[in-house]
Amino acid sequence: MTLLARLDRALGGLAADAALYGLAAAFALVTALSSTLQPHRAWGAIAAWAYLGALLVVAGQLVLRRPRWRMGLTWVAWAGAALLPLVVQAVQRADGRAGRAQEEVLVAEHMGERLASSGTPYLPPEAIAALPPGEQLLGYAPYQPGMAVFGLPRAAFGDVWWTDARIWFAVATAAALIAAVRLLPRGGSLVRAVQFATVLPICALTLATGGDDLPVLALALLALACCAGSRFGAAGLAVGAAAALKLFALPVVVVLAVLALHAGAARRFLPGAVGLPVLALLPALLIDSDGFVENVIRFPLGHGLVTSPAQSPFPGYLIAQAVPGGRYVALGLLVAVALAIAVVLLRRPPRTAATAALFCGYGLLAAILLMPTTRFGYLLYPLALLVWAPALGAALSRPTATKAPDGDTALYRL
Repeated sequence: MTLLARLDRALGGLAADAALYGLAAAFALVTALSSTLQPHRAWGAIAAWAYLGALLVVAGQLVLRRPRWRMGLTWVAWAGAALLPLVVQAVQRADGRAGRAQEEVLVAEHMGERLASSGTPYLPPEAIAALPPGEQLLGYAPYQPGMAVFGLPRAAFGDVWWTDARIWFAVATAAALIAAVRLLPRGGSLVRAVQFATVLPICALTLATGGDDLPVLALALLALACCAGSRFGAAGLAVGAAAALKLFALPVVVVLAVLALHAGAARRFLPGAVGLPVLALLPALLIDSDGFVENVIRFPLGHGLVTSPAQSPFPGYLIAQAVPGGRYVALGLLVAVALAIAVVLLRRPPRTAATAALFCGYGLLAAILLMPTTRFGYLLYPLALLVWAPALGAALSRPTATKAPDGDTALYRL
């Protein structure tokens, strides 16, 4: 057992639980006191108490030496650190209080309004150009068409707290995570996996203030859990729904397609995995293909009418800013890494859901680090995927392909 695994399991997992909740409480407190973003400060003011309460419960468990109800505490902590701040901000926003939602919430709701009125969630380039300069950024919708679904409640029922897009992000996230947990065997690795998809501050903060990434992540994790139980048809539907929301899910689609192919289940997996994104995309392409290209392709690549605010100091962004022609250098590095991962994927394909999660996690981590335009919050994808791998491995006493799981060392032979 590695040192990291020993530390994770020390005192029945309670030592790591205490560290997680303690550090999360400190992060939330610092956020509440120093963040320049109002939604983040509002989140931290509530989440710090939720994390502190969870820490006190774990301290009691340590004293009693009874590492029980860890999963239950995880769900309760998530309710306090993510769902409660989310609902509070949604109610305050509906009452007219400013600074209670990040821009992605508005974008998803605008997508729903446009979908309901015009059949496409995207504004064409000329319509974006006609907006006042200060409003052009919010005119963009750099998501897949399926994201508009979360904006339909507000389009249909108006500005009330329960039509806030984050409410429906949370509902979809909770449903997908609960379904994934029910498919996997109980154990310490599953508790840690759920913590890294829920109470980890990067996830709780994102869900409470913006939220659009969490349904995508949860659906990808559900797809992996389905693959661990050889439910490839359901896995295709789950990851296809994720890909209909955001392009970030496409690498997961590719990796799971290779897994399904080697498990002899491609015919069950591909209809949902490919069909759902295509069905979501067709109306937007038929009504206004230029609008789709401008919003989903040109804008994220930095060629839109305005510059994306997603600018975290990762290597790709730093190269794009500091090196002549740096944007193309960063994109070249990104393509080179993608090709290298593709070669490994073809030569040593994953044969278990656990190894597929590792492929997805490391691949997305490389992409996030090398993309010229990226956000720190995107790290929630690789972190959750990598930590879910042991929980998926625990379910793999039943191999998903012809080769035994213990022999599936594709990523360790690089």
